[in-house]
Amino acid sequence: MRFQPLDLFATALPADKRASVYQSTKATHEKRTKLLFEQFADPNRLRQRAGEIKQHAIENLDAYLPAVEKKLQANGVQVHWASTAEVACETVLGIMRARKATKMVKAKTMVSEEIELADFLGRHGIEALETDLGEFIVQIDHDHPSHIVRPIIHKNRREIAQSFEREGLGAYDDDPQVITTRARHFLRQKYLQADVGLTGANFISAESGRMVLVTNEGNSRFCLAATKCHIALIGIEKIVPRDSDLALLINLLGRSGTAQDLTVYTEFISGPKSSEQPDGPEEMHVIFVDNGRTEVLASDCREILRCIRCGACLNVCPVYRQASGHAYRSVYPGPVGAVLSPILMGSRFAEKADLPKASSLCGACHEVCPVNIPIPDLLLRLRHRAKEEGVAAPGTPPMGAWALLASQPMAWRAALFGGKAMDYLPRSLLPIPALHAWEEKRTLPAWRGGEFRKWLKKRPGVKPR
Repeated sequence: MRFQPLDLFATALPADKRASVYQSTKATHEKRTKLLFEQFADPNRLRQRAGEIKQHAIENLDAYLPAVEKKLQANGVQVHWASTAEVACETVLGIMRARKATKMVKAKTMVSEEIELADFLGRHGIEALETDLGEFIVQIDHDHPSHIVRPIIHKNRREIAQSFEREGLGAYDDDPQVITTRARHFLRQKYLQADVGLTGANFISAESGRMVLVTNEGNSRFCLAATKCHIALIGIEKIVPRDSDLALLINLLGRSGTAQDLTVYTEFISGPKSSEQPDGPEEMHVIFVDNGRTEVLASDCREILRCIRCGACLNVCPVYRQASGHAYRSVYPGPVGAVLSPILMGSRFAEKADLPKASSLCGACHEVCPVNIPIPDLLLRLRHRAKEEGVAAPGTPPMGAWALLASQPMAWRAALFGGKAMDYLPRSLLPIPALHAWEEKRTLPAWRGGEFRKWLKKRPGVKPR
């Protein structure tokens, strides 16, 4: 198995793309932190409580899934269950064909990206148009999202203007207002022509069957305003026990995802339109998608299912900021993707087994997570799994010798002297063969050790071993 390590991917990344990713993530993270600590006396306690709510929900899915199905059916919703991506896609296709529908408008949903729904429907003659501006640009460019919340964080407005010109949406103009106006005019007709509207869901309450959608563009409302059929793709982990839990989770989602008090549009949908409502879908389908989630639940990384897809861990991650989302080769990039993507692969875990090593283990992702997921711990568990299964990243030297060296003071002091000499030796003469393979993928930094012990000797009353 061959793969490109994230450090090499980052090295080849154009400077303007790296700058776009870095500046956007840094600004959002700083605004989020300021907002939380200004508005709440103890934001850490809030995220701990949110984590407890989500953990309780995922550990009791056997009770909550039948409960939410019953509520949805009572609300007039048709409920479907999809064990795999293939079943989910076929279920959507079956609903479309039953209605003789050929046109779909889609709101942003990570689950549809995960199961590659738009491509699947396209192969069966159905137009599935992304209506979120970022997702729309990704779609016309035949690209992939590089951030959970901001799909085109890696693009600048000049690239977008070129794409719009190429697609016949107007002469080149990189003014943001012109770009958004042109997208609006193009999409308005698509909303009116569509047969079916498809969304995801940020949360769904087992108590009432209400599903919650949060957006900043209002495109999900347009998707549902004119279409007669609404399909919602929902991962089974999106359930929360009670309506009252939504107050905490929606507050944390807006602040963690986009540093807003509240997303611009927050919708609560119980089912198809009632007889008293003039407009809206007359038919509603909810498809609960497993696609590996029950295997995750059975693993020692089940806490990752708490994730509410806010992207805060991406925004703070030093690795993501330098490498961008495409380096992760997955719909879910960043720290959350480094955990979720490999284990969602099931028996093909080895294909993404390198991703848990794409972390400095600094712990920042855990500190910002609004549902308190211990991501560094999960990364270590997956690294251990990769080692146990013999699929650790190639070129990784064994750590047993390091552990022995680090626990023997005399040997450690000798190694400090030897380390200085390595700066002057050709790399081909390094005494450890495993380091040769390691160096093919990475650059060994210059030796800068040894000064700490000198400093410590000068401290009064301290004698280093």
